[in-house]
Amino acid sequence: MLTIEGLHAGYGRIEALHGVDLSVRTGEIVALIGANGAGKTTLLMSICGTPRATLGRILLDGEDVTGLPPHRIARLGLAHCPEGRHIFPRMSVLENLQLGAVVADPRWFSDDLERVLTLFPRLKERLDQRGGTLSGGEQQMLAIARALMSRPRLLLLDEPSLGLAPMVCRDIFTMIDRINREEKVTVFLVEQNAYHALKLAHRGYVMVNGRIMLSGTGGELLANAEIRTHYLEGGVVEEAAP
Repeated sequence: MLTIEGLHAGYGRIEALHGVDLSVRTGEIVALIGANGAGKTTLLMSICGTPRATLGRILLDGEDVTGLPPHRIARLGLAHCPEGRHIFPRMSVLENLQLGAVVADPRWFSDDLERVLTLFPRLKERLDQRGGTLSGGEQQMLAIARALMSRPRLLLLDEPSLGLAPMVCRDIFTMIDRINREEKVTVFLVEQNAYHALKLAHRGYVMVNGRIMLSGTGGELLANAEIRTHYLEGGVVEEAAP
């Protein structure tokens, strides 16, 4: 579904991505892990059209979308749930979801609304509540639900567990699994919580300083001694225990 070939991108004279190659196949959950500043967020933003790639190609179902503006990429079935949620805090939950549906056919709105509220029943109880008054976990649910309202085939998730309590993190990862299995949405997940991400993912990549350094199945990367040393220390594994 998504193929990235030799991608270079950055900000002005500062290059953040140095020839990235990776792929996400239809139906997969693919995780991208790495330290802060590795270039993970820049990669997701480049896939969406900003910043623009300076070299390389981004293919969506074989179509070169490298030079397309973000709104045209979104209409091809790609949705981005950004780091930090970026919901509209002064708008209601319903208004946020309506904005997410802008690129979808309006005839589907009622069905799509019912679908995302079934996935996130807590939001159904808060439809008229301002987004900024929700808890952190509820705001993350709203950000994901808003992205789903565009009917994506490929969902880009940037740090969905950031700043959330361990119990809420588990709920979010469970929901990502449901979206992939039940909604048949392909997921490309950027996540610092390497244990949860690789446990969930079919495959994973490790980014270091704007380059892909390792790849493999989620299980292979979890078992990798280097990955365990650099990304699974600090109690992450214990945090995932029931």
